[in-house]
Amino acid sequence: MVISKKSLQFLLVTFLACMPLVTFANPTADSLQNHTENAAPVTEAHVETGHSAEKEFNATELINDHIGDSHEFHIADYDGHPITFYLPVILWTNNGLKIFSSEQFHHDNEGHHVVDVNGQKLVRFNEVIFYADKFETLTEDERKNGAFAFDARPLDFSITKNVFSMLMSALVLFFLFLAVARSYNKNKLAPKGIAGFLEPLVIFVRDEIAIPNIGTKKYAKYMPYLLTIFFFIWINNLIGLIPFFPFSSNLTGNIFFTFVLALITFIVTSFSANKDYWKHIFMPPVPKALYPIMIPVEIIGMLTKPFALMIRLFANITAGHIIILSLVSLIFIFKTVAVAPISGAFVLFMSVLEMLVAALQAYVFTLLTALFIGQAVAEHDHH
Repeated sequence: MVISKKSLQFLLVTFLACMPLVTFANPTADSLQNHTENAAPVTEAHVETGHSAEKEFNATELINDHIGDSHEFHIADYDGHPITFYLPVILWTNNGLKIFSSEQFHHDNEGHHVVDVNGQKLVRFNEVIFYADKFETLTEDERKNGAFAFDARPLDFSITKNVFSMLMSALVLFFLFLAVARSYNKNKLAPKGIAGFLEPLVIFVRDEIAIPNIGTKKYAKYMPYLLTIFFFIWINNLIGLIPFFPFSSNLTGNIFFTFVLALITFIVTSFSANKDYWKHIFMPPVPKALYPIMIPVEIIGMLTKPFALMIRLFANITAGHIIILSLVSLIFIFKTVAVAPISGAFVLFMSVLEMLVAALQAYVFTLLTALFIGQAVAEHDHH
């Protein structure tokens, strides 16, 4: 792989610059906060339970924490305190732009800890940041659906775990194909190294996806987009399978991410469509008496295509993560290491299967995108 020394130096400097964001939780602050929030009169029940009271393992909470987005990376626990990589919080509030570290929330995700940023008081509940005063007026259901409580929360442009993963995968793609381009410039013969690995994949997308579905005349115009979504989805699928920092995000299992990808495909398809495509939708080849029925059906069919793209990628990736985490959770649910060999064997099998699914879902999304574009640009013979 050919990467210049300047690129490596840039990555090293970036890594060192981010190191201050990795901190240990402050035991004094956290214990003081927990003491204040959890202070309650000592009753007989508290005395009786004593040291035997332990927090029950909640598999649902574990799974939701993993497949959901977050303002911070939880790396590990040391001496009873979490080691966390805090990400920047970027908000557009009623008082203008506010930028601060997610460390200020002190790991609170229940709306208890109030963060004061230059007079703007904020709380965090289920990874959604609210105005503290308006949060108190919301019902329990409104808090759970807080992403849609636009009057009670600022606009959130934060670098969350999923956004971090997306930027990281974009950098990986950039340096990957930059190395391939330099390799081709230096070697005019058979490709070597990383170029030799990626060239068959590029040829596969061209010969097995683009040309058969779009045609030899127009496929080249859409190759950059098809290659981008294929490698972008594949890399992010693989990133989600690596269970440690700075990976472990569930970007392609996020419905908002898959929605944007499907929306882009819909826009590309719609703007590329020729008059035959639109004529088939608004003037279908049926008796005119059936137009009131067939036109809505054609419009619905046009919209269900990107919807199917969105749901398919989201559901398949999320399901794989849930199954793996559920198998791991069996060890803690049964509270015995005797389950570990069986659970570990199934986790290994599912992880290998998910590596196949990671490539398969990238292929399916790219294939269907090419198919939809091909239907929109196809030229029909007129007799």
